[in-house]
Amino acid sequence: MQTPIACFYIKSLLILCLIFNLSCLIQMAESVDSSKSSSLSSSSAAAVHIVYTEKPQDEQPEAYHIRTLSSVLGSEEAAKEALIYSYKTAASGFSAKLTPEQVAEISKQPGVLQVVPSRTLQLHSAPGQLH
Repeated sequence: MQTPIACFYIKSLLILCLIFNLSCLIQMAESVDSSKSSSLSSSSAAAVHIVYTEKPQDEQPEAYHIRTLSSVLGSEEAAKEALIYSYKTAASGFSAKLTPEQVAEISKQPGVLQVVPSRTLQLHSAPGQLH
């Protein structure tokens, strides 16, 4: 039978081991995240982004979106090619294929509120098991 002091030291040692393991896992996760973000930022491939804008006052939303894109891409034709969809009802903005450099530049344009990468999410539960 162990004394109360021995039990205390064993529990303390177990807690320290758990804390150490947890901190190792956190460091590993952070290093994976930073390596992913550095490899993504070095890539100059275009990807779909959603650009949230202020609601235009004196022009049609799609024309405003093309004008905003044209200021970064250099021409109305390039803007029309890059434009995937104009959001006009619930939100104001558009989705377009942009390189990281173009994302940085369009983020600085007047009227642009936010630029985020487009993501597709999938449900992980089977039909009928939604909570």
